Amino acid sequence: MSETYNFTIDGKEITGRPGQTILQAADEAGVYIPRLCAHKELCAHGSCRVCTVMVNGRPQSACTQPAGAGMVVENETPKLLGMRKQLIDMLFVEGNHFCMFCEKSGNCELQGLAYRFGIMAPQHPYMFQKKDVDASHPDIYIDQNRCIVCARCVRASHDVDGKSAFGFVGRGIHKKIAFNAEHNLSETKLAATDMAAGICPVGAIIKKRVGFAIPVGQRKYDTKPIGSDIEKR
Repeated sequence: MSETYNFTIDGKEITGRPGQTILQAADEAGVYIPRLCAHKELCAHGSCRVCTVMVNGRPQSACTQPAGAGMVVENETPKLLGMRKQLIDMLFVEGNHFCMFCEKSGNCELQGLAYRFGIMAPQHPYMFQKKDVDASHPDIYIDQNRCIVCARCVRASHDVDGKSAFGFVGRGIHKKIAFNAEHNLSETKLAATDMAAGICPVGAIIKKRVGFAIPVGQRKYDTKPIGSDIEKR
């Protein structure tokens, strides 16, 4: 059996290897597929659906769908771009994302995607839900206002840190991050050095005392669009 195979993304020939997902093969080929829940150091989850592509005419999440020989993948069609804008838009209005006050501004992947897709203001009305903030931990605080329920922290804490400090409670619009403790975050085994403490794509999990170590204007997405580290044009 050949160690590689070919398929196409938007007409561009991509070389894949056995065991790769579409997202992994695309990244190696320099083709950026937007994502939020996916992270190269975590198992795929497929929860945000921002990485949805059309595979032989059917929608699939690129982070979970194995790549295969002869696949015809569409990534940047008007329909897909419109769908992604809607998803990003809804994530903004379901939470309380006050970017101008957030320590993650400039390094936030949700904000970076909004800029990439030209979203200057949400199309849908804000829900302004009441969300909890937990600052009880000496080194970390959790702001549920910004959580997008991507499960990165849950997967990192369970699969990498081996602590299972985070989990989910509730369903649908009421689903939120919970702690493996009776009362608050300070009762968990979470440490600032854990992957779970630094893997949040937004400003929901913040390490204390380092918020503006990198000044605004010099942050990751201040000067280059999100995905620029992957794209080869």
